[in-house]
Amino acid sequence: MKKLTRSELRNKIMTILYQINVYRKNNMKYDIEEVIKEVLEMENEFVKEVVYGVVTHEKEIDEIANKYLKDWTIDRLGYTDQAILKMGIFELTYTETPDIVCINEAIELAKMYSDDEVRKMINSVLDKVYHNK
Repeated sequence: MKKLTRSELRNKIMTILYQINVYRKNNMKYDIEEVIKEVLEMENEFVKEVVYGVVTHEKEIDEIANKYLKDWTIDRLGYTDQAILKMGIFELTYTETPDIVCINEAIELAKMYSDDEVRKMINSVLDKVYHNK
């Protein structure tokens, strides 16, 4: 099985976080391990670290996002956009990943999956998180 790049893994993480959000909003039971396995056939520590990290620190991550979203709240964003933003904030705040990488990776995902306005919002929030670390 081909080893995925970090960028490809972040795309998978975004999908996993999106899926978890769908389960929650529909009050469906889910197991994080199972959701990860549905999206990613192999074990991957990076994916687990980020997925579990976002879920564990979600309240703090949402608070950070809401602090920097101008006249907006994270729960008003689409699930994909929420997943990208939460992953970016988690990586910036809780991991050793270089800040510029965290921001660029999130922006690349937003370019693929979000509209221009949301991409700018995500960029702005991550920029503020970075400058206020």
